[in-house]
This record gives sequence, structure tokens and C-alpha cells, in this order.
Amino acid sequence: MQSLARCKVLQRACVPLAPARAVAPVALNGRPFAAQAETAVVGKVSQVIGAVVDVQFESALPPILNALEVEGFEHRLVLEVAQHLGENMVRTIAMDGTDGLTRGQKVLDTGAPIKVPVGE
Repeated sequence: MQSLARCKVLQRACVPLAPARAVAPVALNGRPFAAQAETAVVGKVSQVIGAVVDVQFESALPPILNALEVEGFEHRLVLEVAQHLGENMVRTIAMDGTDGLTRGQKVLDTGAPIKVPVGE
């Protein structure tokens, strides 16, 4: 009521807002990585120094804290983007051993941060 009186003083048209409607929560469906790979940003391993791996991309850089996955490695190797170095290169931290990782190996951006299941 007070807000409508205020509108008259300001000589502006006031329209009362409609009450907010409840929005149903959207279920987050876990999609397999292969389904995301079609639109994923692809890069190549540029340098390996222990657990630190530099990855070069042709196009846009993935955001910091995004998870990257190395293709064609002995086991699933996940990298977390820690820093943008410039020149289309990011510095990542490997979540497992990098023994056997070589320059030029293909790296895919998952488009999301690292996720860990919790609970039962």
C-alpha cells in the first residue's frame, strides 16, 4: 500500500508484481563422458613436469578448476586446470601418476569441475 502511494508521489506508473511461483528443481543427470566429448574442447599435452602438466588448446581455454581427461593413456588420468598461462596454454595438476605421459597426447575438457560421489 505504501509503495503505491510512493508511485503517485513520483508520478510513475506502478504495477504490482505477481507472486513468485515455485520452480521444480532440475534433476542433474550424470552423462557419460563419451556423450560430452562431441562438443568438448580438445587440447594436446605440451609439457610434463611431475604432477604438473601444461596443455595447449587450439581454441578457447577451459575455465580454472575444470577437469580435463587424457585420452589414450594407460588408465584414466584426470587433470585439474590451475592456471591460464597465455598463448592458448593452461597449467594443470594431475590427479594420478604421470609416468608414461608424453607430449602431443590428446586432452579433452569435460566442461565441469572434478566431481566425487559422496554418501551411499
